[in-house]
Amino acid sequence: MTDVSLSSKNPIAVAADALVVATAKTSDGVAIVADHLPAELLAEIEAIAPQLGITGARDEVRKVPAGSRLKAGVLVLTGLGERAEDGTFAAETLRRAAGAATRELAGTASAALSLPAADDAELAAVVEGALLGAYRFDRYRSGADAAKAPVGSLEILTTLARGAKAKLAVERAGVLAEAVHAARDLVNTAPNELYPGTFADAARAAAKDVKGLKVTILDDKQLASGGYGGLTAVGQGSSRGPRLVKVTYTPAKGAKGAPATRIALVGKGITFDTGGISIKPAANMEAMKSDMAGAAAVLSAVVAAAKLGLPVAVTGYLCLAENMPGGGAQRPGDVITIYGGKTVEVLNTDAEGRLVMADGLTSAVEDGHDVVLDIATLTGAQVVALGPYTAGVMGTEAVRDDVVAAAGAAGELFWPMPLPDELAPNITSKVADVANSGPRWGGMLNAGLFLRTFVGDTPWAHLDIAGPAYNDKSAHGYTPAGGTGMGVRTLLAFLETRAAR
Repeated sequence: MTDVSLSSKNPIAVAADALVVATAKTSDGVAIVADHLPAELLAEIEAIAPQLGITGARDEVRKVPAGSRLKAGVLVLTGLGERAEDGTFAAETLRRAAGAATRELAGTASAALSLPAADDAELAAVVEGALLGAYRFDRYRSGADAAKAPVGSLEILTTLARGAKAKLAVERAGVLAEAVHAARDLVNTAPNELYPGTFADAARAAAKDVKGLKVTILDDKQLASGGYGGLTAVGQGSSRGPRLVKVTYTPAKGAKGAPATRIALVGKGITFDTGGISIKPAANMEAMKSDMAGAAAVLSAVVAAAKLGLPVAVTGYLCLAENMPGGGAQRPGDVITIYGGKTVEVLNTDAEGRLVMADGLTSAVEDGHDVVLDIATLTGAQVVALGPYTAGVMGTEAVRDDVVAAAGAAGELFWPMPLPDELAPNITSKVADVANSGPRWGGMLNAGLFLRTFVGDTPWAHLDIAGPAYNDKSAHGYTPAGGTGMGVRTLLAFLETRAAR
């Protein structure tokens, strides 16, 4: 991963390949937001900005000659958009600007960033964004392309450089970015390489040598004999059997701030989703390798919590299966028994995620967790309701609202959704305890209501990240094309908040 350091150097004297400063939109044009740069240089750039197409808009990145007045090779201008009414810029604005710049600086050996960070929180946002933007997935490229490699090193220029909190912010940002990158890598891995067995191996490898982590894996035979009917049914159409992976983090005994609660994170891990017998259309099916993004987020969040030594006990449940239409696949009309005894009528084999999640949720509740979060690329209805950038969250009101607050602090978009009891009849079955599919209308909420039946009275929230987990369009800000790592930052922020209580 890209090396990052803090420095209180004057930007004029930094001999990096690129110096990044910010631009902002103003009522009469564009302003360069940079301290310590020569006034005449700023005036020159602002004067020619219209001719260069520089507007200061968010995600806009432009390179201009540094000239003899700077030691840097090139001056990079990254847009912040308009200032808030109080004259400041939001943390997420800084995060995006830093990430957009480092993403555009692929192939650069070194860069220095001088962005407006007035306090440690804003500095943390700049570092996070810079590292999140410095990402590339090139596992399947036959030849190395140095021009596309992430920027080699980053020097963050700030007057806060010598502060203890600033150094902690850099440490946390490094762990966080590493976790997001790991989730992105899993999502981007080809499905012929990433299937339940190899995903389980990846979880074991990720936890190796990380203090406080323990990994337990149940294979297909153990799942069948143990009564995990959801995982077994979804996975039976594939030649590669399902897995349930538990990644448990236990803080050191006697540590200050010992955990008062035990938190479970349950992640959907459909390593490829054809839809099963209820097969999906062929168009864009290749993106269904991303249907394990929830499990990837859970694994990364638990590993990050352990690396940061958070005083909170957390177990991740990775519900892994491949949904294929093989000769042994489950059929519409089948009745299966979820772990714990509830029966489900399978009306649509493409509503498979909630089946594997039901096993995971029941197991998490049985294990005695005080709070349960689940995260899944669960429904196309989520994308219809909220679009490709905003995730939905529903569940116990207090937990749901805590997730929304954590997402806001982390810079991810989550919107609170209801679970109306009036829709509960939508998942009624004529032959079993519950049906796995309901009417098209309210599809995201129907799925949430289905999951609610498996958590009982345990405080719980369901995070549907179907849209924002995979970017099938162009990169933007610090978000690459492909796997985005959506949810990792929110889960980690939620754990940190609970640990602080």
